Amino acid sequence: MRKAVTAPRSGAAAMSGYGIPRERFALLFGVTVVAAAGNTAMQSLLPAIGRELGVADIYVALTFSLSAVIWVVAAPYWARRADQRGRRALMRVGLYGFIVSMLMCGAILAAGLLHWLTPGIVFLVFILGRGVYGAWGSASPPAVQAYVAARTEGDQRTNALAAIASAFGLGTIIGPAVAPLFIFPPLGLAAPMIVFAGIGAIMLVALVARLPDDTPRNPARGPIAPYPSIGGGAPMPAEEAPHLPLRWRDPRVLPWHVIGVVGGHGQAALFGVIGFLVIDRMDVPLADAQQWIAIVLMVSAGASLLAQWWLIPQLALGPRRMVIWGAVLAAAGSLITGYASGIYEITLGFAVFSLGFGFFRPGFTSGASLAVAPHEQNAVAGMVTSVNGMAYIAAPAIGIGLYGLGMAAPFIAVALLMAALALSLLLRPNLSTRAE
Repeated sequence: MRKAVTAPRSGAAAMSGYGIPRERFALLFGVTVVAAAGNTAMQSLLPAIGRELGVADIYVALTFSLSAVIWVVAAPYWARRADQRGRRALMRVGLYGFIVSMLMCGAILAAGLLHWLTPGIVFLVFILGRGVYGAWGSASPPAVQAYVAARTEGDQRTNALAAIASAFGLGTIIGPAVAPLFIFPPLGLAAPMIVFAGIGAIMLVALVARLPDDTPRNPARGPIAPYPSIGGGAPMPAEEAPHLPLRWRDPRVLPWHVIGVVGGHGQAALFGVIGFLVIDRMDVPLADAQQWIAIVLMVSAGASLLAQWWLIPQLALGPRRMVIWGAVLAAAGSLITGYASGIYEITLGFAVFSLGFGFFRPGFTSGASLAVAPHEQNAVAGMVTSVNGMAYIAAPAIGIGLYGLGMAAPFIAVALLMAALALSLLLRPNLSTRAE
């Protein structure tokens, strides 16, 4: 029986509470924060930019659809490449995609706001820029998740993946919070995207300089370092773990895919309309509405972090219970937001909604990861990333379409969807993982 080979510990490589050296975990966390902050900043700005350019709301939502389609296709490919290229290499690819996409989107939107180009040309190039992010930016999330999953097990993995998921929440606070600070002439509302491209470049330099390269140099050692086992037993080197490819219809992961797709559509639909709801309910100039959009998104992200950083560790919930509680809270928050008449009610309702997804996302991610064996972590990481992207293919456009029928319509629909999901899970007590 072989034992996993581990590097000697030193003061510089002190282990975090998740079994990964603190500096390395901080870098993984940072990669996730930067990507989330940039995208959320863009999301908070686009409703105002669309109204400023005179573009129909539905086209603003559709700008993310192509990126989501490409993301869903590309993420599993990058996950399969993790063993051959190494996880750090794929994180670099993801950051390259993020930087190029932000530069393209920021530059073309600036040209549109300066009336150098027509809105049609602006949004065509913007869609292409988002496509770059879908194709190459999708390399980072499965690489980060696989890096963590390969070095943790059981409850430790659940907490580590929850912490990584919380990086998205932190990014959604940072992005809208700092975006107004980066609005300056002559770029105006497009300037924050250029700034975030620069921040992404700084993160890329830090990643290359400080995160060890895990690409194997000796083929006899196997494609990656040995994975730890789940639930006891000796770890097996990756090259000695014969296995069939993990299938999407595998009964261990299929229920988690369904959960992720359903919940993801609810979240994506409301994130696609919340900016427009604030603009229309407040009935103030776009510059003032942008500040309120940022506040709503910041408070909602803070609620998500409350769940991920404090409530999940305190309550010690398993993946299934996290998903159930998350769906119930999301349903309640969606109803409150849809029927809100002022900014206070909108902020409160969307905070409850996001609190729910603070439970839901880590529950879905850790549930899928814990359902499979160690040698399948790269595959399941790619699947989880694809599932997260699937919702953004159609849900934002569907949300905007319902919004056109009535401001409360998408919020009522999402509340019913999340309530139905929670009820279905309550009626299925046998949904389990290796850790439950």
